[in-house]
Amino acid sequence: MPVSGRKSKIMRRSRVLLGSRRLWRTRLVFWLGALAIGVVSVGFAELADLAQGAFVSLSSTGRWGFLLPIALTPAGFMLSAYLAIKLFPNSQGSGIPQAIAARHLPEGDRPRLLSLKIAFGKIALTVLGLFSGASIGREGPTVQVGASIMLTVARLGDMQQARGLILAGSAAGIAAAFNTPLAGIVFAIEEMSRTYESRANGVVLTAVILSGLAALGLSGSYSYFGIATAAPTQLRDWGLVLLCGIGGGALGAGFSGCALYAGQRVRRWAHPAPLKRMVLLAGICGLAVAAIGISSGGMTFGTGYEQARHAVEGNAVPPMFFAQKLAASFLSMMSAIPGGIFAPSLAVGAGLGSTIGSALGSSITLAAILGMAGYFAGVVQAPMTAFVIILEMTGAHQAVVPIMAVSMLGYLTSRLLSRDPLYHGLSRVFIAAAIRARRATEKSTDSTTHAI
Repeated sequence: MPVSGRKSKIMRRSRVLLGSRRLWRTRLVFWLGALAIGVVSVGFAELADLAQGAFVSLSSTGRWGFLLPIALTPAGFMLSAYLAIKLFPNSQGSGIPQAIAARHLPEGDRPRLLSLKIAFGKIALTVLGLFSGASIGREGPTVQVGASIMLTVARLGDMQQARGLILAGSAAGIAAAFNTPLAGIVFAIEEMSRTYESRANGVVLTAVILSGLAALGLSGSYSYFGIATAAPTQLRDWGLVLLCGIGGGALGAGFSGCALYAGQRVRRWAHPAPLKRMVLLAGICGLAVAAIGISSGGMTFGTGYEQARHAVEGNAVPPMFFAQKLAASFLSMMSAIPGGIFAPSLAVGAGLGSTIGSALGSSITLAAILGMAGYFAGVVQAPMTAFVIILEMTGAHQAVVPIMAVSMLGYLTSRLLSRDPLYHGLSRVFIAAAIRARRATEKSTDSTTHAI
């Protein structure tokens, strides 16, 4: 065979094995997008911590500093609600329902829910909410931010598998926010898609690895709540499994069901004048959150991370903390300001477990961990996600079986009491709104065309 023929054959084989220049460009854009999610997640976490720290510092300054939330919290809620409606529509709430909804919408409707503009607004307004003392978290918003980045990647890289990329961006967001790569993957399979999609598994895994590497390089290796040592050693410790599973699941179902029902009533009430009425509602919710925060000694403001970690470390929190935190989280959610419920839910669960553990005389650490698993599984109705995320955040490998059992009990109890999972119930609201907006645009275009 001539040398030229042999060279051309080698070139053809190398193209098959390595891919074309266009394929490598697509891969590079995807990899950069995944790395960007990790970097943005770390930056978001730093801003959120600074905002919450600033609120705590201001409200503890001077003799009357504890009364500052009476003015700051309602004003911050109203400003956040106004900006979300006027400048960043569809940035309200957690962000996970928007990412779920976007996967079910046609390509042209997805930018209504996921875009870099919405991602910027989500970060800015979540930080504003934490500076105002709202009982919200940054983890849910990180999902919408990650999905928005990946949808942009799909457009820039001319990639066709946008639904899979949204899934990958959501998983990468969770993994980077909590430093829990396994939980990110399980969350994508169980909560985001509700099915196993074999074609998307490689994309999801690659996105989680790259975003995790970026976050690891910036923040270092850490466990969200540290490493906890907890294992059932007595019969009453196993009683925690039943009480935290059933009690946490019932409480989670109550939160989820009330949130879906109240949200529907609020939308109907606000329909005649959405901007005016939603800003007014945000102010009322903010005032109530401030009152609860002051009555709890400031414990219910913010994410609740410190209180949850305090309980995981074996220190009991006040018996009614979980009820106060649940009320503050519910009001923050009803106000429709941007912010998630992941971290507050963990704080509620840890508080519930601490109260049950104190009553039984059991290990507070074990009780707090099981309380988090039971309540979280009850709220999101995703037992595998609850089990994996709690295990990765606490490192409580000696309590693997109890955590699994509590997560399943919480899920089953919640399903019996509330058939509609919270995030998927909320996602239908965004799907319907996006379809209405598209039809309104089409109708306006048709009217303009006929007029011409």
